[in-house]
Parts: sequence; structure tokens; C-alpha cells
Amino acid sequence: MSVGTIAVLMPGDMGHAVGRALRDHGYRVVTNLTGRSSHSKNLAQAGGLEDVGAISEIISQADLILSILPPASAPTLARDIADEMAQQDRKPVYVDCNAISPETAQAVGRTITESGATFIDAGIIGATPGKGAGPRFYVSGPDVQPMLELNGKGFQVLQAGGNVGEASAVKMVYAAMTKGTWTLQTALMMAAQRLGVRDTLIAELEHSQNATLMAMRARIPFLPADSARWVGEMEEIAATFEQAGVTPDFHKGAADIFRILEQTPYAEETRADMDASRSLEEALEAYVQYLPKS
Repeated sequence: MSVGTIAVLMPGDMGHAVGRALRDHGYRVVTNLTGRSSHSKNLAQAGGLEDVGAISEIISQADLILSILPPASAPTLARDIADEMAQQDRKPVYVDCNAISPETAQAVGRTITESGATFIDAGIIGATPGKGAGPRFYVSGPDVQPMLELNGKGFQVLQAGGNVGEASAVKMVYAAMTKGTWTLQTALMMAAQRLGVRDTLIAELEHSQNATLMAMRARIPFLPADSARWVGEMEEIAATFEQAGVTPDFHKGAADIFRILEQTPYAEETRADMDASRSLEEALEAYVQYLPKS
């Protein structure tokens, strides 16, 4: 198939940057901003995405749809798209790029394929296009060629297998390590803060684990900006582990940490406007205010 117009739903931090990269490589990139926040609209404008105004127009104009949004919203968007495709003759390829479990990916895939469209399972790993080496899209399913043709267009596209769910599995186990580690570090630092040994622990880390401490300083103060959407991701990881016969409890706990961070005033920030000068110590003093009272 020839891909000329690509829809990105929705233009958040990752979505708008992916859309900008595709536009820079000659594609027409469209989206639907109905009901979206002013922040999303600003990101879409920054990415050069064209608002076509309705899901029906997405179906009638797009050759390929990239679903990039918080994981809890993935099944609903797929159902909305499938319902609209049932009303039209056009069946654009649908790519779910969300942080969802293999089982959720398979359910979303069934929703799309039952409407007569091709479905591709995808998992995104890495920073947004334009930052460093850019992200890698792992893809799986019976026909992933439409996505493979986007390789090098601002990001890498790598085949993860022939079955829907394999790309999502790669994303889940990778994010289990990265975000799971961040939440473990946040949890232990909050415990040290509450127990009155924060400074002693930091001194020990400076002596024996300085690289880890530096990474914690660079990450922990800024997690709240993403905490709301990462709760759902941790729940999907927990479901993935349970399906694999591995304890889901680590990442249920990680979801709990993000719920705490979501309550803090820092959660109102975005990646674009967060206070980059905030220290680890300052953040911890705020975070522990939202722990359950002992």
C-alpha cells in the first residue's frame, strides 16, 4: 500500500513529536482535536499536525492510524475507530503504539480486524523524535510492512515477531525495568525521608553508589508530570507479569507510587514547564506529605 496521510491520535508529548518527524519526511499528518485540552492543541500546532475535526474524517483521509495515548484509553479509541470504519468503505491500517499488555493488545486487535482493517501491534521504547537517537518502534503481527516502511523517518521500526502481542510484550518488560526502577528508588527515598535517615543514606550513596544517586537526582524530582498516565502503564505491566506466571505485585506497588506522586502539586506541571531546578531533597519533602499517615 502507498501511505501518504498518517493520523496521529493523540498529539501528546510522544505523539506530536512523532507527527512532526513524519511531516518533516514528507507525509501529511492529521489528527482529531475535538475535546482535547489546550495543551494538546498547542502540541499539535507545534508538531504541524492538521486537525480534520472528527473521527469520520480521520477514516476517510488517513492511510495509516497511529494510536499513541494513555493505555487506559486504548480500547475505547479502537472501538470508536472500528465503529466508524464499519460505516465507511475505507479501512486504514491501525497501529496501536500504546503501553498495554499483550492480552490487551490482542483484544484491541480483534476489535480492529473485525471491522475489516489491518492491525499492527507496536511498542515504543526511547525518547521522542528529535531527542538523542530517537525512539524505536517494535512491531508485530501478520502484516507489519506499512510500519516497516516508516523506518528511518525520525525513528527506527524493528520487527518483534509475527504474532499480535509480541511487540507489546517487549514494551512491557522493558518499562517494567525502567519505570519500575524509578518507582523503587522513589519508594526507598520516601521511606528514608519518613524515617529521618535521608541525609545519612544520601551520604552513603555518594560513597558507594554515586552513579545511581546522580541518576536518582536527575529523575525522581520530575516523575509527577507523567505520573497520571504511568499508573495505567504499571497496571498493564502487572497484568503482563501475571499472564506470564510472574508475580504482578512489584508493579502494582509501582502504580501505588505513581498515585502518590499524582496527588502532589508537581503533577500539574508538564515536561515543557516543569521546574528543572527542583532538588531531590525538595521533592522528597513534598512527596512524603501524601503518604498514608502512620
